[in-house]
Amino acid sequence: MLNAPELRTVNVTRYVTPLREGGSLPAIAEADDGFLYVLKFRGAGQGVKALIAELIGGELARALGFRVPEIVFANLDTAFGRSEPDEEIQDLLKGSVGLNLALHYLSGAITFDPSVTKLTAKQASQIVWLDCLLTNVDRTPRNTNMLTWNKELWLIDHGAALYFHHSWDNWQEQAKRPFFQVKDHVLLPAAAELEQVDEEFKMILTPETIRAIVALVPDEWIKTEWHESPDEVRTVYSGFLEARVAASTNFVKEAQNARD
Repeated sequence: MLNAPELRTVNVTRYVTPLREGGSLPAIAEADDGFLYVLKFRGAGQGVKALIAELIGGELARALGFRVPEIVFANLDTAFGRSEPDEEIQDLLKGSVGLNLALHYLSGAITFDPSVTKLTAKQASQIVWLDCLLTNVDRTPRNTNMLTWNKELWLIDHGAALYFHHSWDNWQEQAKRPFFQVKDHVLLPAAAELEQVDEEFKMILTPETIRAIVALVPDEWIKTEWHESPDEVRTVYSGFLEARVAASTNFVKEAQNARD
């Protein structure tokens, strides 16, 4: 079993610059540990659900051996951003007081380009499998959400994953569905080893590992979105992911059919 992950908490001290290419206006910010982070705001369009997907998706990817920038909780003080001249950004900061999420900023990283950097069939299959598990619609040729940093591949931005949580009355049924959007995945043409990866990754993502990662989701976020208790909500997330791993044959077959 994976050792239960732990996330550090930092305090945001300086808003550096918005990242305009992100739909939810993430920003580069400095924290009290002296590092720069890509800050994802709870006050943005998708609210804390995008942060939950980012947290769970990123830490599941890390558990499977992918390189993911360190994820931290980022505390935003009520006084932060008062001097920000941009009204849209000021409103975003005001609506994001409290606990947010941030990823370590990989300075100098470049966007992954599949025409320049070729991955092996195994690497491509691993990433496609992960995104089928997470129902991550955001790894397309238009926006790969992968970076090359120090000649290594890094995965970023899982905020659009786990879209079942926007309407989860029938989450048990959704957990067993294929991931039809896999047809648009940037790495699908190269993903020729999905069955082998499926066997390996199912061994790693045990219920214990999944629950340890879901347990990281803060009560503070859950209480802003659901009437159920935090433990009940976390049980649904764990149950969805455990059922999805158990029924992975469904999304593996869909990916293979889409390749063919």
